[in-house]
Amino acid sequence: MDPYPRARQLIDNAHDADPKRAADGRAAELVYADRLEAWVVALVPDARPLLRLAARSQHLERFLTPRDTFPMDKAGYHAWRRSLYTKQAERAKALLFEAGVSASEAEEAALWVSKSGLKTNAGTQALEDAACLVFLENEIKNFAAQHADYPREKFIDILRKTWRKMSPAAQQCALGLSLDPVIKALVVEATQSS
Repeated sequence: MDPYPRARQLIDNAHDADPKRAADGRAAELVYADRLEAWVVALVPDARPLLRLAARSQHLERFLTPRDTFPMDKAGYHAWRRSLYTKQAERAKALLFEAGVSASEAEEAALWVSKSGLKTNAGTQALEDAACLVFLENEIKNFAAQHADYPREKFIDILRKTWRKMSPAAQQCALGLSLDPVIKALVVEATQSS
């Protein structure tokens, strides 16, 4: 029996428990998983089923660790993110293994989800590229609205950091996105100075 469809179902069931809902009523985590997987497939057209499952696990049960469970400063933000990488990777590994995916493949997917080997591991880089593209395409406008108090230079710095994490292929995709003109101007400024 093929373990990959079972793993996908287990991962999506976990996403469906997210209490936050998108406009269409689906769990917000499930919408994010669909977007991330779509970008991985666009960037890696021959993506292995394992890479696609890892993409779907990028924010796995993130809702269980709210941001405010860590100090609301820069150090707290980084600690929260690191804890998420570990929890999401371990949970993905457990679900993959439960579905019958081999232990070595479950470990490999967990490595990608944990963001280990960024810039040196192709799977990790594919997930990071996809996450950056989802942020730029679907999330940055709301992020900017939520942080309207940020000075322009802080947005430029965030975009610069995002840009540096991306592969050249993902950067080219980002340049082709249809963005709000204000956001587009910030992206152009950030990319010219990074």
